[in-house]
Amino acid sequence: MEEKKFDPKQLIGYVLIALIATWMLFNNTPTPEEITEEAKTETVTKAVDESKAALPDTTPEASVLNDSLAQVQLQNKLGLFAYSAAQPADVKNGTTIVATKLLKLTFSNKGGYLKTVELKNFKTHDQKPLYLVKDNNASLNIQLTTTDNRILNTKDLFFAPKMTKNGENTVISMKLKVSESKYLEYRYEIKPNDYMIDFTIKSQGLNNVINTSNGVKLNWDLEARVQEKSLVYENQHTKIKYFADGDLEDLGMGDDDDTAENVKWVSFKQHFFSSILLAKDTFKKITVSQKNYIESDTEEADFLKGFHLETTLAVVGGEVNQSMQWYYGPNDYHILEKYEGLSLEENINLGWGIFGWINKWIFIPVFAFLSKNLAASLGYGLIIILMTIVVRIFMSPLVYKSYLSSAKMKVIRPEMEKINAKYPDKKDAMKRQQETMKMQRESGVSMLSGCIPAIIQMPIFFALFRFFPTAIGLRQKNFLWAEDLSAYDSVYELPFTIPFYGDHISLFPIFASVAIFFYMRMTQSQQANMQAPTQEGMPDMQKMMKYMLYFSPLMMLVFFNNYASGLSLYYFVSNLLTITIMLVIKKFIIDEDKILKKIHATRAKPKKQNKFQRKMQEMMEEAEKQKQASKKKK
Repeated sequence: MEEKKFDPKQLIGYVLIALIATWMLFNNTPTPEEITEEAKTETVTKAVDESKAALPDTTPEASVLNDSLAQVQLQNKLGLFAYSAAQPADVKNGTTIVATKLLKLTFSNKGGYLKTVELKNFKTHDQKPLYLVKDNNASLNIQLTTTDNRILNTKDLFFAPKMTKNGENTVISMKLKVSESKYLEYRYEIKPNDYMIDFTIKSQGLNNVINTSNGVKLNWDLEARVQEKSLVYENQHTKIKYFADGDLEDLGMGDDDDTAENVKWVSFKQHFFSSILLAKDTFKKITVSQKNYIESDTEEADFLKGFHLETTLAVVGGEVNQSMQWYYGPNDYHILEKYEGLSLEENINLGWGIFGWINKWIFIPVFAFLSKNLAASLGYGLIIILMTIVVRIFMSPLVYKSYLSSAKMKVIRPEMEKINAKYPDKKDAMKRQQETMKMQRESGVSMLSGCIPAIIQMPIFFALFRFFPTAIGLRQKNFLWAEDLSAYDSVYELPFTIPFYGDHISLFPIFASVAIFFYMRMTQSQQANMQAPTQEGMPDMQKMMKYMLYFSPLMMLVFFNNYASGLSLYYFVSNLLTITIMLVIKKFIIDEDKILKKIHATRAKPKKQNKFQRKMQEMMEEAEKQKQASKKKK
């Protein structure tokens, strides 16, 4: 047998147990007077007395003694703020609920902040109540440094609530008291039909209680809850944004942090909803950070990102006095733009430059008009199709212009090939280019005339790419098999996950990919006509176009699998309409024989060069002279 070794830890444990048992025995030993009194009592009375002895002493004298001891402990821990903690437990843990048509708010006495924020007119993707704040996923804290060198956090202290009315508005006052006349107050004013809440933090009589020489820091934290069907897609649109010095900044998708000055507002933005803190003037300086909880292969989660804001509150005469506002609500462009002068609509990513301009002034108004007048009768899927038809009709002159240029280039292509055959060598490249441009000019044909319509259409493409993911009007609106046009339209769940593609098959991206394949195949000949014949030493553009014929639909199929089905529906219908328009133009409008006759008639007319053409001609002639001069020197 293995010999047992002496363990000093066991000895220490035995000694501690013996000491505790001795202490309990000593404290529970009755006095001689108690023994005498107990001997005079009957057995039943003994049992009752013993049961009572197990309960805490609730006599007035004992309560006063216990309260006094508790007050001393609070005084040692909290200093003057012990006054706020001297409340019954049910008051400390109490809440105040305010419900409007839009919001249901629960204020906690502990910390004085919102315990829950429910958006009453919205549901999560699985039709549960939609909360921006719930289950301690958010906190508001002021770190107080007292004049007696204590550091306290308001999130751990207890506020006294009071509800009043200011006209139709409900006012919630949360006071962290030092006395009845000295306190730190959170004042919330809730309007009956508004997502915006007026919020003020101010102190009264605390200039000798709080040390404000180093500033008073406010910290706001929130973990963004999952609300939508597509976890990865929602996470891409979830980030911190802030508006500083008239410019919008954001922290991107991953873990990041930043500092800024003169900040008007800070938004903890999710895909379709935001929690925004606004300053009535500005926050002089902020520090923001975010932590990403979602990886590319994450299938289930409760939270997307963790957000943090730190700023310093305004102090006047030693007293805190900061006027702010909260916005808890949807990222609806029409709602946000109503708050004039705040630029809250910038919180929605409509695209930069011209793309945002197109969305703001064209697509948002058109979509709003169609939704208001036709959504009830047609549904949002048909609204997208109708909007696509409007866009395609508007763009059809550009399609015609591009196709006409292609037809012209096709007619003169044999002559361009003759010029290439006449100057086959690399050394004649400049001469070949001059002859080609001269022939095109005399024919009234320009390669740019075919490129410009395509370039003009690109902003429309990118603008819509930003519009559909931000259109909250499409959220949870169904069409055919798609349950939610703002999320992917899964028709089959895969038992595994394909990198970049996902764990499901969406049908609308497949239709859109097939449509773009046939559209690109149909336009290949048109694009080939727009290209000059391949020259020696130059890349074969037609070969590259053949690769793109397969690569582009494949890319759409993969990356649009997790995107909004409304966007895939638009591209599917748009490509079908474009193919139809091109077929009509080709069969019934474009006549190549007439085009050729027109080119001959154009050549017979005297030519005038515009300034650009004249400048290009002069530059090419000068380059040719320099080339010939360098040859002679050799």
